[in-house]
Amino acid sequence: MKLSLVVPCYNEEDVISRFDARVRSVLDRLAVDYELCYVDDGSADGTLPRLRDLAQRHPATTRYLSFSRNFGKEPAILAGLREATGDAVIIMDADLQHPPELIEKMLDLYHLGHDQVVARRSRDGDPRLRTALSRLYYRAVNTWVDVELADGVGDFRLLSRTAVDALVSLPEYNRFSKGLFSWIGFDTVTFDYRNAAREAGQTKWRLRTLVNYGIDGMISFNCRPLRAAIYTGLSLASLATLYTLWVIGSAAVGGITAPGYVTLVAIIAGLGGLQMVMLGLIGEYIGRIYYEAKRRPHFLVKEAVRPVRDAVRTAKEGGGAAKEAGGPAKEATIPAASSRAG
Repeated sequence: MKLSLVVPCYNEEDVISRFDARVRSVLDRLAVDYELCYVDDGSADGTLPRLRDLAQRHPATTRYLSFSRNFGKEPAILAGLREATGDAVIIMDADLQHPPELIEKMLDLYHLGHDQVVARRSRDGDPRLRTALSRLYYRAVNTWVDVELADGVGDFRLLSRTAVDALVSLPEYNRFSKGLFSWIGFDTVTFDYRNAAREAGQTKWRLRTLVNYGIDGMISFNCRPLRAAIYTGLSLASLATLYTLWVIGSAAVGGITAPGYVTLVAIIAGLGGLQMVMLGLIGEYIGRIYYEAKRRPHFLVKEAVRPVRDAVRTAKEGGGAAKEAGGPAKEATIPAASSRAG
């Protein structure tokens, strides 16, 4: 069989060479044909030159794409899955928080007939507040979304060719991979591993990024928040009707009085804030429709390098790839066409 490793990279200059050496040391011990598919997500450091060097040193097993700018991890994963040619594909981060030593265990479970082999990390070493908030989020989101999202489960997983083809066939622009992995289904098995620390560089996840990611997870796979807005509006209308009847009854019995200023201000402010939340929620869905209607590509490629054997085959088939002496074949990539290719 052939195994592909998809590795999204963003400013991983300090660790990418170490990652490559460690992964190859594991893969070389296994009886498997493999390729490493790196995706440079518009890095601002020396990640791309490092990838060029890796492609020169390992021309038969290294391919990479480099985006024209930073498009985000979701497009990078999609690009890697489209580029991968293996019978099975493993998605890994380049920071070594996904231990390469687990690849052998993933392959063993894959050979048992599983289409998805998912590595679920522990939260050892995470701040307690972050762990508590994460667990609370997953409990809340699973009451809303139409798929099951498990705490500690991320992108680190093995996918069969069947699962990969299913993922790349999904056309949506706003992608939430964690939900898509669950949505496609297929036979899935999960195992736990101890959380590993980042070996170099800095995390790309900030509080704002995590909040935006959480919102994406909440609304990407359902429209229940809109239904909740309807019920909330009906409830408030009912309360307003009851309050109006109470005010009329009170005025009829005891006469008209002036108190109630604080209550009135509080109600107006509360309802105004609630209306803004509802408008923002509706706007979020409309914005997603807007981006889907544009049908822009998920990413643009400025440079692509494939292994020599793939380039030679493409050239023989009339694909126009040029073979370099002693090195990988570089493509004159048409960004929009390559990024939309299924």
